[in-house]
Amino acid sequence: MSTTTRSTLQGDIYGGLTAAVVALPLGIAFGVSSGAGAITGLYSAIIVGFFASLFGGTKTQVSGPTGPMTVVMAGVISHYINVDPNTGPAIAFTVVMLAGLFQIAFGVLKFGRYIIMVPYTVVSAFMSGIGIIIIVLQLGPLMGGDAGANVTAALLDLPHTWQQGSVPALILGAAGLLLLFCWPSRWQRLLPAPLACLIIATIASLIIPALPEIPRVGEIPSGLPQLHIPTWSPELIQNMLVSALLLAALGSIDSLLTSLVADNMTGSYHNADRELIGQGIGNTFAGLFGALPGAGATMRTVVNINAGGRNKWSGMFHSMVLLAAVLGAGSLAEKIPQTVLAAILIKVGIDIVDWRYLKRSWHFPFESNLLLYAVLLMTVFVDLITAVLVGVFIANMLTIKKLAKFQLNEVQLKTMSIAELYDSECQVEHNSADGKPVLLMDINGPLSYAIGREFRQRFAASGQHDALVIDLSKAQIVGLSTATILIDLIEFEQGDGKSVLLVAPNDVAKSKLERLGLWQFIVPQQLVESRDQAASYLLSIQQSPMRSSCSTNH
Repeated sequence: MSTTTRSTLQGDIYGGLTAAVVALPLGIAFGVSSGAGAITGLYSAIIVGFFASLFGGTKTQVSGPTGPMTVVMAGVISHYINVDPNTGPAIAFTVVMLAGLFQIAFGVLKFGRYIIMVPYTVVSAFMSGIGIIIIVLQLGPLMGGDAGANVTAALLDLPHTWQQGSVPALILGAAGLLLLFCWPSRWQRLLPAPLACLIIATIASLIIPALPEIPRVGEIPSGLPQLHIPTWSPELIQNMLVSALLLAALGSIDSLLTSLVADNMTGSYHNADRELIGQGIGNTFAGLFGALPGAGATMRTVVNINAGGRNKWSGMFHSMVLLAAVLGAGSLAEKIPQTVLAAILIKVGIDIVDWRYLKRSWHFPFESNLLLYAVLLMTVFVDLITAVLVGVFIANMLTIKKLAKFQLNEVQLKTMSIAELYDSECQVEHNSADGKPVLLMDINGPLSYAIGREFRQRFAASGQHDALVIDLSKAQIVGLSTATILIDLIEFEQGDGKSVLLVAPNDVAKSKLERLGLWQFIVPQQLVESRDQAASYLLSIQQSPMRSSCSTNH
């Protein structure tokens, strides 16, 4: 555990200050684009940033509103306002509280290690889809118009927005976007590009004669946030829980991925479950005080680390700086042109798109590409919940299919004589042929339900035999799926009048077989400890005189 010294505290203060400078324009932009107002984005950076740093498990992470969370929250706000214009906003912020409680539950139940197990193809497609949503929805405000209700509406309205939009607003927004891309990296630490764009473009809009009439942010309330009492109705509770679960899952994935980035940069290791609890506490308070939901913000976290932040104090100080700005600088932010915020968000959307993965996708197998672009298109044009659920389902099916191939290779089927069933050091004397054929099923790994059909086809093609010996001595896992397959085989073979023997060499394997219910289908003589014992048992029930020199213990 690192200790706070004077030098690390100075680094935390400078890191927090720099992160706050980056968070200020982004908080305003996310608040405006959500439909809840600029101040809600700043409140989110303050509340989530403070509590996630105080209680979270990633010392250098800076939290606040993010592009993915804002996209989902914008949909939540729009949906509940359409359902009930009077209580819609209160219901939306109640959803944020529920999302925070879900995250706390995730952490308490130690789900942290599993949340980031979502296949990277799904995560990449999902994040790229959100980036595209942000870009498309901000094209209208960039041209001096309104943001579309969804991607389809925004695209259909583009010709009308182009005709009715403001040319000066478009020029200013395009100039701001160009500034964001061209801002020298060596100046980033002194003045981050988003803040530089905000200041320069706002000043230009006030002094250039053709620009004062363009749309602006408008009045931003100053002061502390007001308490929002939780609000719901019985008919909406199921819908609210689904929305909250989506926010919680998305915020958890977003935060834990950012935690991995922080670990790589600092050489530390985060506590995933504690991070979920911290994020959950932050989002619970965010909903309680009418703020946007937040998550670990990658760009602000990287800025914090590069500026010297090494402990949780940096994230907490970042929130304090923003609180001071909200208490005293609300009137200054009212003059910010909306086209400038649109330019900043378009740059955020472009950065969210996983360009590197998309470029490499042309070298991927067809199934992987199908999954990637299906999730991406569903994210953009259907809805986020469907995209994630379908993506995870398809990814799991593809993974199971690949694992099934490996599992089939771990099961060897071989028809042999009883003599061949003995170990090589054993000698078998017989007066006739080697007896009736035996099918040996040698399991060297786990079996799952995924191989059922293919396995039965291989078993049916294995040839004629009068006895089945199932060798579990090398089986790594004997689970419910394995037991189900074995029970089906045993019942089929015994129903056909054939002898079935199980080779289980130790008490652990035997106890597992007993717990899985295999005892109902075999008698004690059918459970042996070696292939030698299996061969001796089969000899004892053969009519053909055959004698083995191997000594076996029954």
